[in-house]
Amino acid sequence: MLDAALSDTITKFPIDIQPFKDMIDGMRTDLKKARYKNFDELYMYCYYVAGTVGLMSVPVMGIAPESKATAESVYGAALALGLANQLTNILRDVGEDARRGRIYLPQDELAEAGLSDEDIFKGVVTDKWRKFMKRQIKRARMFFEEAERGVTELRKESRWPVWASLLLYRQILDEIEANDYNNFTKRAYVGKAKKVLALPVAYGRSLLLPYSLRNNQT
Repeated sequence: MLDAALSDTITKFPIDIQPFKDMIDGMRTDLKKARYKNFDELYMYCYYVAGTVGLMSVPVMGIAPESKATAESVYGAALALGLANQLTNILRDVGEDARRGRIYLPQDELAEAGLSDEDIFKGVVTDKWRKFMKRQIKRARMFFEEAERGVTELRKESRWPVWASLLLYRQILDEIEANDYNNFTKRAYVGKAKKVLALPVAYGRSLLLPYSLRNNQT
């Protein structure tokens, strides 16, 4: 049934096959790689396993007919949202991944912060760890900010779920901070009440004009 649904979707929308192939490659990466030397390597991993979802989704969700944005910029924003979500997953799941022998954090940045794999496995929150996490969270938020403009350029009926995803996932970063950066033994999650409250906010944002039109009007 899933194959039938995918086949039907591909026939109805102009979806490129390459993101699907890239995602499969990303899944295979987990079978052979458990460390990432720097952010460039981690960026590529995040693209393969999550950025590809954004590239698959834009043709289905559609760009608003009235949008003045280039298709390249909208796809770039969709890629940024996928990257932001995956980076957030990684920061949320540090402890869980470490217990599986995996560290999805840039090794060079850990070293710069005076941290090692052994520190991750010990799972003790220190000032060094807090400083390191602040840097990682700041980067993830930058990708969320990059994604925001692109969401406004989607067809109106597609914006609400995307805005909801963006707002809720970004709040996971707030919860990591609220846990004093203890992502070793505490799992950051957005509570039900906050999720419910985020939905009308997301809906309100979905009604705004595409950013490209607002920009032209100023």
